[in-house]
Amino acid sequence: MEAYIKIAKNGLWHNNQALVALLGLCPLLAVTNNIVNALGLGLATTFVLTASNLTVSLFRRQIPKEIRIPIFVLLIASFVTIVELIMQSYFYDLYLILGIFVPLIVTNCAILGRAEAFASKNTWDKSLLDGLLMGIGFSIVLVILGAMRELIGSGTLFEQSDLLLGSLGETLSITVFADYQGTLLAILPPGAFIGLGLIVAVKNWIDVKHS
Repeated sequence: MEAYIKIAKNGLWHNNQALVALLGLCPLLAVTNNIVNALGLGLATTFVLTASNLTVSLFRRQIPKEIRIPIFVLLIASFVTIVELIMQSYFYDLYLILGIFVPLIVTNCAILGRAEAFASKNTWDKSLLDGLLMGIGFSIVLVILGAMRELIGSGTLFEQSDLLLGSLGETLSITVFADYQGTLLAILPPGAFIGLGLIVAVKNWIDVKHS
């Protein structure tokens, strides 16, 4: 049980790939201008991370060490293709917004890194949990950053939720600041760097305070 608790803590906090290793920053900084985009990419990444971890673990003894990296990339690419097909079928408008950053999940170092560092060395249950919680930890950072940028940049939260939730999402949009002109910096790339820096700073402050 302690091993599973450690995996959970690492995925959600101590080894959060977005805040500690600073991996996968390209999509993290590019599409987090609002919560919906961030959540959509986070769910896609979580699925690929979980599925690839599980598959690598199940077949780790059959994968030759000499060609393990190309095989890992091929597996990850296969799951990304599945995600693309699902999004094109059911979330096409959101897929168009996320654009190239969905197929770029293949190159996310966090996913390949977990396959190599963890899944290839551990049992399927631990690898499944590691992938799921690493993905959730990554998604939480995406959503927090997206919320910060959307709130400061547009004065809203959950705008365009219908792209992800359909008709149900039409009732979720919240206008926090009425007649707000917005802050352009927040939704531009520099705002993403500033926002992520603040989140990392808060995490480091909490770690130091409780060390």
